[in-house]
Amino acid sequence: MASPAVTYDMKLVPAGARIEVVQRGGRGRVSVGVRVEGLAAGRVYGAHVHQGECGGNPAAAGGHYQHREDPARPSKDPAYANPENGVWLDFTTDAHGAGAAIAWQGWEFRPGGARSVVLHGMPGGAGARIACFTVPFEPVPFEPASAEPVPFESPGHRGS
Repeated sequence: MASPAVTYDMKLVPAGARIEVVQRGGRGRVSVGVRVEGLAAGRVYGAHVHQGECGGNPAAAGGHYQHREDPARPSKDPAYANPENGVWLDFTTDAHGAGAAIAWQGWEFRPGGARSVVLHGMPGGAGARIACFTVPFEPVPFEPASAEPVPFESPGHRGS
């Protein structure tokens, strides 16, 4: 299923870059995989599932999705902000700017709680938001309607 993808940093996620996100799950488990093409080559990126949908402002996607929500905002407590309580998909691109990652969790998404994947300019728990992909995450299993990667667009050049 095609969804909006937005680039905030054209040096790291240039025109023509593409992303594909796949979710599988059921029986109290979820896996999320990400595959990218056309990003800056030989670079480490961070990627996380976020609470909100993408927008022209990088902050639109809200904070990281957390299975157990941190009552403090923004979440910085390592008891909540960690790869076991969220979906962290850090990856390194190859010489052609392609990369991939997958994360498995022993829980499922809450309905409406996870709505995007944000690419960050550094791996780990934080870093500048450089691109965002709105994803219709579900608390139950689903298969994507299309396996074709979706191109990123810059906020000022949607549809071009």
